[in-house]
Amino acid sequence: MIGVFSAFVLFAMVWAMVFLIGLQMGQDTQGDRGERVPGTHAGSPAEFHLWRRVFWATAIALAIWVPLVWVIVSGVLGIDDLRRITGRPVQG
Repeated sequence: MIGVFSAFVLFAMVWAMVFLIGLQMGQDTQGDRGERVPGTHAGSPAEFHLWRRVFWATAIALAIWVPLVWVIVSGVLGIDDLRRITGRPVQG
C-alpha cells in the first residue's frame, strides 16, 4: 500500500521531470527572432509563459502519475517483480 506522503513524493518527482523537459520545448530565443533586448544574451527566451508551462506540466504529470499509483496500489507490479525483471535476486 502506498502512503499519502509517498504518493505526493512520486507526483513531485514526475512533475519535476516533466517540467524540466517542458522548459526546453518550443522555446524561441531572442537571437532566433532577431529582437535582442540590450543587456541580455542572444539565447535568452523571447517570450516565456511560466504559468502555461506549469499547467501543462501538471496535466501531463497527472496523466503519468495516476497509472503509476494504480500499478503500485493494485499490486500488479511489486518489488519482487521488479527484482525479477532486472535480474536481481528476490529477497526473503
